[in-house]
Amino acid sequence: MSQIRHALTVKREDDFAKWYQEVISAADLAEESGVRGCMVIKPWGYGIWERIQRLMDDRIKAAGVQNCYFPLFIPLSNFTREAEHVEGFAKEMAVVTHHRLIADGKGGLIPDPAAKLEEPLVVRPTSETIIGDAMARWVQSWRDLPLLTNQWANVVRWEMRTRMFLRTSEFLWQEGHTAHENREQALAETHRALEMYRACAEDDLALPVIAGEKPENERFPGAVETWSIEAMMQDGKALQAGTSHYLGTNFAHAAGIQYQDREGTQQFCHTTSWGVSTRLIGGVIMTHGDDDGLRVPPAIAPQQIVIIPMLREAPEDAELIAYCEAVRAALAGQTALGERIRVLLDVKPGKAAAKRWDWVRKGAPVIIEVGTRDMAEGKIAVLRRDQLWNTANGKPAFTYPAHADFVAEASTVIEAIQSSLYEEARARRDANITRGVTEWAAVADHFENGGKYPGWVEVEWSKPTGAALDAVVEKLKALKLTIRNVPRGGDAATGTCIFTGAPAVERILVARAY
Repeated sequence: MSQIRHALTVKREDDFAKWYQEVISAADLAEESGVRGCMVIKPWGYGIWERIQRLMDDRIKAAGVQNCYFPLFIPLSNFTREAEHVEGFAKEMAVVTHHRLIADGKGGLIPDPAAKLEEPLVVRPTSETIIGDAMARWVQSWRDLPLLTNQWANVVRWEMRTRMFLRTSEFLWQEGHTAHENREQALAETHRALEMYRACAEDDLALPVIAGEKPENERFPGAVETWSIEAMMQDGKALQAGTSHYLGTNFAHAAGIQYQDREGTQQFCHTTSWGVSTRLIGGVIMTHGDDDGLRVPPAIAPQQIVIIPMLREAPEDAELIAYCEAVRAALAGQTALGERIRVLLDVKPGKAAAKRWDWVRKGAPVIIEVGTRDMAEGKIAVLRRDQLWNTANGKPAFTYPAHADFVAEASTVIEAIQSSLYEEARARRDANITRGVTEWAAVADHFENGGKYPGWVEVEWSKPTGAALDAVVEKLKALKLTIRNVPRGGDAATGTCIFTGAPAVERILVARAY
């Protein structure tokens, strides 16, 4: 097999941000669209999103939540009913004010002054308000509850500083919205959604996360409680990978979501919302990528195995393709991770080595090359993306099993890759969380002098509110730090708060973040 290497031009250690951008390009995930802050998601990148969507949607429906769809345009008056909510999104809202264009007499087009809308329409930044209107119509009695809805959609939040997948003006997501009789039921749904996100991140994306509650200053606008899953990227920064919010009755009051209880009294519903987005793909890149490109966990890989015949534009090519097709069909008949194995036979024109490195950069979990000699011997050349290099000789770590033997063990190999990516990421995360820090000066020193990628620090705090919390936020902001969350099921506090000196009530994670 040819040993030509087509690595990235930028290494993670040299410039993590440039490396990230190069992976997106080299893996053919997405490209700039020509519209500021918006991207074109290409087939391999969208295929990964479709896999995430499929696996997540199965979990959503298994919980009894039903999918629906709500309009992209939301009347501005919907937002003004909920002051805290609108304040949180006001700077990010894109607004439609006219419904028609006319020629400007100079060869261009301008909004027609006669076509100004009576009320401006906001391009959906989130759907609490418009779904709240529907819930107010759909819920009349306690018999209508719980109301469990979800939609897969795009949203627009006008970002000033954008980065593909992580922060774009338009992105794809799912948003769940539910209504319940009481606080206990709504909180149970909030935590169910959080656990669903944790399981999806860890089981499907091989992304180790810490689930926990956000501090007061990090809550979703209008929420009573916000919970998140936080993942550590290879540069030590945190990525908020999903959130679940208990909204109390705040949005119910604003939208008039009421029901007649069992005693005949009118009550306001307790509501929740929860969502994840295409930001998860950015998390996969920054967690699993290496200096050769992307590594895609098999559960979310559009193709788990790619077979590359070494074609030579010769008469024997037809026989080789037929042999590879038989291998493909045999592999596609196997199951791994609870599904049929997804296998692609790549017969596009081009040299096999060049195509191999294209698939390495894309992160296909298993790459198989087959030449005429392999065919004659009944063998294949197998390369695992998670074990790309032979450390003894620096060459690609091909193995050469009989094709029947590999078919028999393919499911084990795919599941092993899924597990190895998760374990590698978890070990790296755990090694980069610093505990036992009891003074603010030590936290500051850690992030200022703790190396290029200082990771996270766990500290105890007293859960300050109001002006005291504002002072903490300013202190953190000076070092570009944020509180990520209070880990669910974490160790109890035993000391004093490093910010206030008061008795600590819980432990929090402090980090730089995306």
